[in-house]
Amino acid sequence: MTAYDVTAFGESMLRLSVPVGERLARAARFDATIGGAESNVLGALAQLGRRCSWFSALPANALGELVAQQFRAVGIDLAGVVWRPEGRLGTYFVEHATPPRSAQVIYDRAGSCVAQLTSDQVDWSRLLDTRLLHLTGITPALSQSCRLIVTEAMRRARAAGVPVSFDINFRARLWPEGEAASILGPLVEGAALLFCSQTDARRLFGIAGEPEQVAGALAGRFGADCVVVSAAAAGVIVWEVGATGQSPLLLRQPAYPVVTVDRLGAGDALAAGVIHGWLDGDLATGLRYGALLAALALTQHGDMVVTNQGELDALLAEGGGGISR
Repeated sequence: MTAYDVTAFGESMLRLSVPVGERLARAARFDATIGGAESNVLGALAQLGRRCSWFSALPANALGELVAQQFRAVGIDLAGVVWRPEGRLGTYFVEHATPPRSAQVIYDRAGSCVAQLTSDQVDWSRLLDTRLLHLTGITPALSQSCRLIVTEAMRRARAAGVPVSFDINFRARLWPEGEAASILGPLVEGAALLFCSQTDARRLFGIAGEPEQVAGALAGRFGADCVVVSAAAAGVIVWEVGATGQSPLLLRQPAYPVVTVDRLGAGDALAAGVIHGWLDGDLATGLRYGALLAALALTQHGDMVVTNQGELDALLAEGGGGISR
């Protein structure tokens, strides 16, 4: 039996946001939370009863301990975290908005502990002692050493037969489209689960069309077993490659109607739900979990959704949404 259900490597940061209706340029106070794509996924899964481990680096000070305490509280294992006497915790600032304005994010993460982490500091045997390794396209953009670690993680996972979940998660404020496409394309080849928004597929890989077409094209180009394409309010598509001689399985899930409180973290919640179902060999239920978790994330403050299995089951039993095949 493997030690963990899901292991992830990436950066988490201190998030400082102004209340809705206020502008960063005139901020008088900030609400402090913790956010990071990979840890958001693990946090949701841990609350659903999955054994999860986070690999990263934190500063050996009060801010590092703030992150650690919040993650331990939801059940994430931190044995893979490197505590560094030097370096810093990355920070990002969020200005919420309602139409016609878009939410704004300003990063202050250069020189963070994660960006300085090197491959020889990673406990590779522990990292790969998992049913699924989850990575995102954010981490390779942080530094050359992070890029090398993610590349080596993919290589080692393939060699060891460990399935990989990869979320493209393109961040234009971290690197240009051309560079991201050239790096991420080879990285995601052969992923067991590939998450990509309709927008990122077009911007990075020139793949456009209806979500079903995008999912099929991504699966064909990168040889992924299962592709999950999010199309904002239009919902989510899952394309699973069929066995030899069989047609692919195509699942569709409408988005749940929500009153949005906080736009950040919904994509990570979606990924967590799909992974939750995938671990049980039930992608259809995982897609429903994912859409529901994404909706819940939009209705809560903070990046990491707060929920539990009982709440999910109760909400699903009440109806709404549904899957057509």
